Amino acid sequence: MQEVAEMTPYQLLGGDAVLRQLVDRFYDIMYSDPRASGIRAMHADDSTVIRDKFFDFLSGWLGGPQRFIEKYGHPMLRARHMPFAIGEDERDQWLMCMFQAMEEIPMETALRDHLEDAFFRTADFMRNK
Repeated sequence: MQEVAEMTPYQLLGGDAVLRQLVDRFYDIMYSDPRASGIRAMHADDSTVIRDKFFDFLSGWLGGPQRFIEKYGHPMLRARHMPFAIGEDERDQWLMCMFQAMEEIPMETALRDHLEDAFFRTADFMRNK
């Protein structure tokens, strides 16, 4: 008897359509909420490119298509973020944007809890000051 494979977070979230909503809402919050001014200042005025890159990254990070790797190679998250001074304040601003965006996207509680933990660990790993 064939075992049923577990669904990935990407699949549980709802695939590309819902992931795009999450990414767009995340950047909408970052670009409009004064509480995110520290991380907003690290980004270009036009968020089109970074939205697409983040969408591509999250797709693979969540177990979906590996778009980022196909386009840009290994993510090397820490190395890519080294030019930016990231401390606890910046980490917390980023998390505030992501957690607020996640609150606005319908998802199961278990998935939300899993993603909040995973995003916290990843954002905390980005700290370099």
